[in-house]
Amino acid sequence: MQQPFNINAQMPDIDTKNLGIIQDQMQHEALAYKKSSLYAESFRDPSLSQIARQTAQHHKQHFDALQSYLNSHK
Repeated sequence: MQQPFNINAQMPDIDTKNLGIIQDQMQHEALAYKKSSLYAESFRDPSLSQIARQTAQHHKQHFDALQSYLNSHK
């Protein structure tokens, strides 16, 4: 018999190797967000600026998802 899903169950710990990978990915996402934001401010063409803003938002969402994943394992 399958046990019911327990929403309060403790998530398994993240091993050191995977934690390092997640931290590296978060650093990459943060840098990509920062670069895209700077490009958005520097472009004179409104369409390029909009694309850079969308790209920055995309990287911010990835960063936030990784942060949320880490927080769920506390």
